[in-house]
Amino acid sequence: MGQLVSRTIGTSFLILAVTALGFVAWVGLFSHLHYDKAQLNAYNSLRYELAMGTAPNGPTVPNHPDQQLPMGAPVAVLSIPAIGLRTVILQGTTSSVLEDGPGHLRSTVLPGQAGISVVLGRQAAYGGPFHALASLVPGDSIKVVTGQTVATYKVIDLRRAGDPLPPTLASGAGRMILVTADGTPLEPTGILYIDAGETSKPMAGVVPSVSLSPAENAMATEESQAWLPIVLWGQLLVIIAGALSWLWTAWGKWQTWIIAVPTIGFLALAIAAQATRMLPNVR
Repeated sequence: MGQLVSRTIGTSFLILAVTALGFVAWVGLFSHLHYDKAQLNAYNSLRYELAMGTAPNGPTVPNHPDQQLPMGAPVAVLSIPAIGLRTVILQGTTSSVLEDGPGHLRSTVLPGQAGISVVLGRQAAYGGPFHALASLVPGDSIKVVTGQTVATYKVIDLRRAGDPLPPTLASGAGRMILVTADGTPLEPTGILYIDAGETSKPMAGVVPSVSLSPAENAMATEESQAWLPIVLWGQLLVIIAGALSWLWTAWGKWQTWIIAVPTIGFLALAIAAQATRMLPNVR
C-alpha cells in the first residue's frame, strides 16, 4: 500500500511537470492553431453573411433589433498592409473571445461608422494578431470591410500611458483605436493604442447602450470562469495518477505508458487552455 501511495505521489508530480510544459506548448504552438481554425470559421461565416446581405451593421442581430449580437460573432475584416495583417474582428473583448481573433469593444460604434470604434487584440498568445502594431508609423493605411461599407483609415500616431490624446473627433467623422499589450511578449509593460482617422465617408451608426463587464476591458482576465474547470481537471489529475500507479503494478510498465501518454497529454493541454484565460486579454 505504501508503495502505491509513493508511486501515486510521484506520478502526480510528473503530471504536474508535464502540465507546465503543456502550458508552454499551448501558448507557443497550439493556441496559434486554435486561432487559425477560429479565424477560418469566422471568415467563412462573415463571407456568407456579406454575400447574403445579413452581416451586422450595428449592435443588434440583423432583422432582430431586440437581440444583441452574440459574443464572438464576426463583424468585420481588418487589413493592415504595412504589417501583413488580415484578420476577422469579432464582437466582444473578453479573454475567451480574443482567443479567436481581435474583438470589437461593444460600447463603441462598429468600424466604418461615425464616431470612435475600439478594437482589442492579443500581442502574443493565440496567433498574436496585433504583435506588430508597435511598428506602425503615422500615415500607414488600414482597411476594414463590414456589412455596411469598405472603410479606410490612416494611422494618426501611436500612444502609450501619459502620451497626449489625439485631437477631439469632429462631428460626423470616424476614428478607430487599436489596442494591445505593450512591451515584451507575455511580459507587458502597459497598453499600446493606435489612433487611426477614417479617410473614407463614415457611415451612420449607433453608439450602443450596453454595460460592459470588467472582463471586457483592456488587460482584463476571466479568472472566475477559469478556476472551476481547472479545479475539476486537477481532481481528475489525482484520480488518473492513482489509476496509472495501480496499472503500473497490476498490468505492466509498457502497457501503462501506452495509456498514460495520450491521457496525460490531453489533460495537460486541457488545463493549459483554461489557464490562458487568466492571462490579460490583450497579452
